[in-house]
Amino acid sequence: MHHDESRFLPYTDYEKLHTMSVTEPEKFWGGCAEYLHWYKKWDKVLDDSKAPFYRWFVGGKTNICYNAVDRHALGDKRGMAAIIWESPTTGKSSVMTYFQLYREVNRFAGVLKNLGVKKGDRVIIYMPMVPEAAVAMLACVRIGAIHSVVFGGFSTESLADRINDAAPKVVVCAEAGSRKGNVVPLKKIIDDSLAAAKVKVEKVIVLNRGIGELNLVAGRDILWDEAMEKHGEVFVEPEQLDSTDPSYILYTSGTTGKPKGVVRDTGGYMVALHASMGQIYDVGEGDVYFSTSDIGWVVGHSYIVYAPLLKGVPTIMFEGTPDYPNPGVWWDVVAKYGVTTMFSAPTAMRVLRKFPETWFKEKDLSSLKYVFLAGEPLDEPTYHWATDALGTKVIDHYWQTESGWPMLTNMPGVEFLPIKPGSPTKGAMGYQFLVVNEKGEEIPRGEKGFLVAKGPIPPGTLMTIWGDDERYKESYWDFYPGKMFYHTGDFAIMDKDGYLWMLGRADEVINVAGHRLGTREVEEILSSHPKVAETSVIGIKDDLKGEAISAFVVLKADVTPSPEIEKELIKLIRDKIGAIATPKEVRFIHALPKTRSGKIMRRVIKAVAEGQKLGDLSTIEDGATVDEVKKALETMGVDK
Repeated sequence: MHHDESRFLPYTDYEKLHTMSVTEPEKFWGGCAEYLHWYKKWDKVLDDSKAPFYRWFVGGKTNICYNAVDRHALGDKRGMAAIIWESPTTGKSSVMTYFQLYREVNRFAGVLKNLGVKKGDRVIIYMPMVPEAAVAMLACVRIGAIHSVVFGGFSTESLADRINDAAPKVVVCAEAGSRKGNVVPLKKIIDDSLAAAKVKVEKVIVLNRGIGELNLVAGRDILWDEAMEKHGEVFVEPEQLDSTDPSYILYTSGTTGKPKGVVRDTGGYMVALHASMGQIYDVGEGDVYFSTSDIGWVVGHSYIVYAPLLKGVPTIMFEGTPDYPNPGVWWDVVAKYGVTTMFSAPTAMRVLRKFPETWFKEKDLSSLKYVFLAGEPLDEPTYHWATDALGTKVIDHYWQTESGWPMLTNMPGVEFLPIKPGSPTKGAMGYQFLVVNEKGEEIPRGEKGFLVAKGPIPPGTLMTIWGDDERYKESYWDFYPGKMFYHTGDFAIMDKDGYLWMLGRADEVINVAGHRLGTREVEEILSSHPKVAETSVIGIKDDLKGEAISAFVVLKADVTPSPEIEKELIKLIRDKIGAIATPKEVRFIHALPKTRSGKIMRRVIKAVAEGQKLGDLSTIEDGATVDEVKKALETMGVDK
């Protein structure tokens, strides 16, 4: 195994190590935990007595910030690059060493502490891709505050929902972000959200980047630099946290309107991430890691900020898009810093595929060993294109906000398994996957079913939903009575070799370019428009984004469809959720197709939207007769 990681783990091949991870989780994860610093060692590796509330390294005391920063900054990596910031959208870049990061994190931890933030308090971070965002996150975990990073593309209402749910003491933001050279006014969204929120926030810390409007609110707002001068400290003792203390909340779309706050622990997450860097990403001394995600998503939390720093390697933070100012911009970064491992999304590859290959072929990508992709399934043509264009190993892997790190993956750090294009390979360490029917019974290989993981699920996965243990059980564990199965919400097929093939969501969540959006949240917003009677939102196939949003809208009887109403509806979604939720199309129809019991026939709508032949209609929806379906199509005003 990579970089002396076999000291506590006896095997170097996937099958043996994987078997050990599921049959002897204590031995396996206990071995992985030995590489990190603990103030007090755990009493028990896994407590599964209150399943599905699995608890890892119970009785152990540690601190993620100490392990990610102090351990290296005060050790042998003082002068090594920690965060490399590249911002083509503003034309700036910088390198922060581990020691400089240590200094900044301590200063900002002092700011939070002196503004009254205590262990267990929440801090909302709404920032662009700047090093200060990582500093703020690390400062929170240093003092035991719980951060909740909100993606800078979310708008007022989405942010207000998260503020109401997390009830933060402090909000940290920048006055603006930059996208393709255009200013994104973040501070205004913060002000509007705080005005709309039911919860009162005491302080807002604003990083002034000099690109947008500040509009500071007297008594509430304080500038980042001023706060650092007034309230910063040279050293803040890291809080000795229980392994089971929460580290952060990250909101993800569910099937119902209200977003779910996924709660991450401290010790289990730290151990899993550190282990994944060696075992999955094959990263160690001398490597440079570049994840192209955003800190607002789970990939950004885990693989821009925490995992590379826990491993003690440089991490690249990129502000911008893959095609601005030109489609070679990522590859310039790879060449400039000698990036060895990259992590991106299939959507990005499909965006880049539209451009001439000279943009990649003419760059020096000789340092690059792997490009890992996740967020949505990697289709075979894109896999072949990327492998050829980049001249490196391209590895698809699958995971969720809930899991915190990969669930299905190849594991080159242990053993590089043969790639089957289109499959994210096999279960990561600690996962035992089955493909089952509605009753939770295993189905024959090669057949489509629900992907589930046998409990216990490994460390680093969600502890619960913030403030709602019941919803945690309902959303993930209550699907198969009498069986302790984690329900991924995805359809899959397991082939004869045990490789898994992902077939999309089994629930009403749409995956737009790797971003999860609940159809219900979009429907609720459309229905709030005074001219709308009823609506149904579905995900349709999209060549670029994997899935796109298609909205079918029934207007009130006295309203005539018009381009103006369509514009109003699109604006409403962009304002309330954000640009990522913009529908690809809005279709006005006479009536939504329903069964006798009043259930909307989503599959009929989907078939129509994707222009599929309806074929045999007898099984289209439980309880719907063929006549009902035909009638529904007529009332939809869609040509059959």
